[in-house]
Amino acid sequence: MTRVAAVDCGTNSIRLLVADADPATGELTELDRRMTIVRLGQGVDRTGRLAPEALERTFAACREYAEVIKEHGAERLRFVATSASRDAENRDEFVRGVLDILGVEPEVISGDQEAEFSFTGATKELTGRADLHRPFLVVDIGGGSTEFVVGDDHVRAARSVDVGCVRMTERHLVRDGEVTDPPTEEQIAAMRADVVAALDLAEETVPLTEARTLVGLAGSVTTVSAIAQDLPGYDSAAIHHSRVSRDRVREIAHWLLHSTHAERAAVPSVHPGRVDVIAAGALVLLTIMERIGAAEVVVSEHDILDGIAWSVA
Repeated sequence: MTRVAAVDCGTNSIRLLVADADPATGELTELDRRMTIVRLGQGVDRTGRLAPEALERTFAACREYAEVIKEHGAERLRFVATSASRDAENRDEFVRGVLDILGVEPEVISGDQEAEFSFTGATKELTGRADLHRPFLVVDIGGGSTEFVVGDDHVRAARSVDVGCVRMTERHLVRDGEVTDPPTEEQIAAMRADVVAALDLAEETVPLTEARTLVGLAGSVTTVSAIAQDLPGYDSAAIHHSRVSRDRVREIAHWLLHSTHAERAAVPSVHPGRVDVIAAGALVLLTIMERIGAAEVVVSEHDILDGIAWSVA
């Protein structure tokens, strides 16, 4: 048994998992899992740089996580950084800050590596399920990018494309520095067209329609599940391995895209940091399901973070 810590720093959020990993049994015993919305990717699509305030929010979360890691006595730590820090001109500032606080250098991984970790984390518990057919298509809808991975026990093909809930919101739904409330039909159509073009790219590498089970990861998907279940708050146990039909996803996406900020903020299971970006995330999910003909999505709370932890162990 090895006590490990994994940090996943994405475009919208930074997350920590501290766990005991037993490679002999394939069990990962969670000790602490937490998430902070830091919006590291704020403005990156437009400026090509990480904003000073976004960096400070991220470093503040790192300082909190350093205390948690120390309290639990984790033997090994791996810090993985994804889309926003891949794209930024000033990513050296980010690397230096993390190194100073946590004592490890963040690994700015490729989209393909990101996909490998996501697949391992999402499917390790599902491979023995008789009611779920392989191959799996794991879709990780992040803030800046979406990863598509097809595989059975191992990855067969993977592709990362630049459509995520933050990137799509900033590219299509922001006017004069504010998120349109609600967006126009023209804005929605332009966003959908972007997602369709990204799916065309993904399909050059990944046989999307060969998948028998769609597994959805990350905050946009888990939040859609929480809304579908009408949960009184975010409940990880209720969300993990829940199933949401395509028709229900369509209803939720339609409502989110035609609601106001206040209406979305009033939904108890929607994290305040996702209020302005969840509509775009739901549309990405719906467009994927329609493209591949998926009748439902199996929602997983275990994702890239769990895959990183296994890679450390």
